[in-house]
Amino acid sequence: MTPTRLRLNDGHMIPQLGLGIWQVPADTTAATVASALGMGYRLVDGAAIYGNEVGQGEGIRQSGLSRDEVFVTTKVWNDAQGHDSTLRAVEASLQRLGMERIDLCLIHWPCPAKDRYVDTWRALIRLRDEGRVRSIGVSNFMGAHLERLVDETGVVPVLNQIELNPRLQQAELRALHDRMGIVTQSWTPLGQGASFAAGPVVAAAARTGKSPAQVILRWHVQLGASVIPRSTRAAGWRKIWMCSTLP
Repeated sequence: MTPTRLRLNDGHMIPQLGLGIWQVPADTTAATVASALGMGYRLVDGAAIYGNEVGQGEGIRQSGLSRDEVFVTTKVWNDAQGHDSTLRAVEASLQRLGMERIDLCLIHWPCPAKDRYVDTWRALIRLRDEGRVRSIGVSNFMGAHLERLVDETGVVPVLNQIELNPRLQQAELRALHDRMGIVTQSWTPLGQGASFAAGPVVAAAARTGKSPAQVILRWHVQLGASVIPRSTRAAGWRKIWMCSTLP
């Protein structure tokens, strides 16, 4: 099955459904990534703070897929914010991944108290212009943070990765994303199972013969969001992958 892709505001495409590797143990990350790619995934979402970028890159190489077939995301952690420190942090990520280019690099959190996210953004713009990073975006940014980035640099993030699930629907922020041309990407999309027993979810699961998790993931897909659930088990990947086949 070919994964659905979403168009970013810089013209590049991102797979709508991907594998998140937060909390995947470093010593099993390569096998996890390679197996998921073998099943059909083409987006692997990682971050420097996860401590498993080495395995992220190794799993992609083990998969046998060409580099251009896999969309790689990583993130700049809070302690690396600032222009020059961001340049160093991204170079370190590239070294750990064993790659010459990152498909999408995000600012992990705005950390407004540090007041460095604009300088961090300028560094990502430079890295994009130099070809070290193909697309640049943010994670956990609110409306005011997004608007400040654009006001001060003129560059709109391609994506904002936010916590999004049926109990935290973020309607106002998603509407702002739509107006600004920013893709919404959902982390913790299942809300740790808190909505599995909700009436609409149970009814949809009964109607379609799918699990509550698949129903919720399909909800994200139909919202038009990119979604990056995490699972370390092959059975979990299959159930997640099949969410795209719901009627």
